[in-house]
Order: sequence, then structure tokens, then C-alpha cells
Amino acid sequence: MTSRPPVGDRQDRGREVQAMFASIAPRYDLLNRVLSLGVDRAWRREAAREALALSPRRILDVATGTGDFALELKARAPQAEVVGSDFVPEMLEIAREKARGRHLDLRLEEGDALNLPYPDGSFDAVTCAFGFRNFADYARGLSELWRVLTPGGRLVILEFPPPRPGLFGALFRFYFRQILPRVGALVSGNAGAYTYLPESVLAFPDPGRLAGLMHATGFRTRYRLLTFGIAAIHVGDRG
Repeated sequence: MTSRPPVGDRQDRGREVQAMFASIAPRYDLLNRVLSLGVDRAWRREAAREALALSPRRILDVATGTGDFALELKARAPQAEVVGSDFVPEMLEIAREKARGRHLDLRLEEGDALNLPYPDGSFDAVTCAFGFRNFADYARGLSELWRVLTPGGRLVILEFPPPRPGLFGALFRFYFRQILPRVGALVSGNAGAYTYLPESVLAFPDPGRLAGLMHATGFRTRYRLLTFGIAAIHVGDRG
């Protein structure tokens, strides 16, 4: 498969994104390690600290993929119930294998982030690590994440913002557009998936705009950049 889904907000692309991630599921973790030089683990640790700061009892990890962030949360908060939700069954099966291998008790369930199968106020914390930019409608997604949070609950989004202006941003943009797709295609055999990745980042709202979307949904919002702005953590508290 060499085609890629459209990028950006309000795109009818759910099935195409689903098929793309299904095709790269077996190599997804390896590619994350290689392409981020392992720094993604440190980013997840920082995001997990934010998600667990209020000692949540029930946590939902949306777009959980192969479960890395859900597993991080469960390992750090073994007393909490952690649910991982994703709409790609092939990714969830890998997550289940990893959970069994680490002897961690997770619920891993199929679900659409824009229409979650949970009642209002079901979770004390909701997280999304490197999956929010794949949502077909950001405002609708935030509204749904708000809905399933309890009052006083916390949303944590870990994501790649567009590269910032300046030399480092230019270098990272070159890496994203020229190097990453070639490495991704070589390792995964799917050139389209790793063309989609950089294009989806370049089309994603900058941190201030995402914070504005979260604020418009009702969240008290703050964010911080990680590793020279390659990644960003957005925290939204529901009043």
C-alpha cells in the first residue's frame, strides 16, 4: 500500500487511517524507536506524570495503538483501572501481547475516538499520545473526550506540533519530509504511511491553537514543549 490518507482537520479519512495503521502495525514500535532516537520514551514518562498527578482511579488512553502509553500508565499506577481504546484491531492485538508479557492487567477495547462507547463522566483522566492529529475532527474529538471525563478530571495530549520557525525547525522539517519517509518505507514497506506522518504533523494546529481549541471546549489549559519543540504536552483540566 503506497497511498496515504488526507491530513488536517475535518477530513473524511477514518477508514483510510485505519487501513494504513493496520498495515504497519507489526513494525510500528520499531519505527517509533528508530525515528525518534528513543526520545519518545522520555516524552511518555513526562506525559504520564501529568496524567497521574491527581491520582485518578479510572484512566482512558484514546488511540492507544500498540499500548505503549497505556502500559506506562498502568506500570506507574498499578492501583488504577486503565482502559486502552483504538479502532485498529491489529494494533490492539500487539498491545495485548505486550501487556501479557509485562504481566500488566489492561482493558484493551475497540472504539472510535469521535464516538466513544462509554457513559458520560466515566474516567478521572483521559490521555492521547501521538494519536490526536489522526482525528478526523479535532473539535468533535475534544468534545467527546470532555464528555467521558468526570468533573475535575484531566486530559493529557502528547503530540508532534508543526516545526517552529528558525534553524532547528528547518532542519527538523527537512528530516520529516526527506529522511523519515525513506527510513519508514524501508523498514515498514509502506511508503504512504510515512509520507502521511510528516504531512499530518505539518497540517496539525500549532500548540497555541490547540490550546485554544481545548479552551473553547471548556478545559483550563496549559502546555509545554519538549526537546526543542519536537513534541508538546497539552494538559486540560475539566472544571
